[in-house]
Amino acid sequence: GQGVDEPLSATGFRQADAAGLFLSNVKFTHVFSSDLLRAKQTAAAILGKNKFCKDLEIKYDARLRERKYGVAEGRPLADLKAMAKDAGEQCPSFTPSGGETLDEVRERAREFFESLCQLAVELEQKEQGKPGAASRSSGTSGEEFVFPWTKHCSEAEPSPAPSTALDANVLVVSHGAYMKTWIAYFVSDLNCTLPADLSKSQLSSVSPNTGVSHFVIKLESGNLLKPKITCVCLNQDSHL
Repeated sequence: GQGVDEPLSATGFRQADAAGLFLSNVKFTHVFSSDLLRAKQTAAAILGKNKFCKDLEIKYDARLRERKYGVAEGRPLADLKAMAKDAGEQCPSFTPSGGETLDEVRERAREFFESLCQLAVELEQKEQGKPGAASRSSGTSGEEFVFPWTKHCSEAEPSPAPSTALDANVLVVSHGAYMKTWIAYFVSDLNCTLPADLSKSQLSSVSPNTGVSHFVIKLESGNLLKPKITCVCLNQDSHL
């Protein structure tokens, strides 16, 4: 939840360092993190291992916080399940007193995602406005965008055409329940294309700590209303 802002444990720091090594060859253009301490420390650990962008500014955003669980925060998961049972409901749809509904979390996710799309469009417009500017994609070194998880996936990363690609490579560090809701928004509202071998149980599961999910977003002609989203991998944890 949000109310208990604990730091990472020793295991958490080891996992964050492992994620950083895993992502060390990926050149990010932007980094966003939840403003809760455990996410801040994870983002810092990932950048600390990166070969290209150790000094990249991490932007903290409250819209990336974990779901708020109200009176259940700081208590064992068994207590939350017991509360749900007493109310005649089941997790995760059950909302404890003072907590957020799944729809409220989804709205936060939608707002943040739309701000990312707007950022990408503004980057492209700024680049195109420079005299004699070449395509952003054409000037990108392949080494800088090596995605280490593609060999573990059923389908390789799609190659966007240089003329339509908006070349932002964004790292987002958030939390399990929030990201599960965000992915559900991608799939149900935005018709995200999923890997062929992804099972329903995998789609509905919560990411392991520092699990990596990779999405390619295309905005044809800067159209913010109809993003084309492809999931390259979901909750990849081969680094753990």
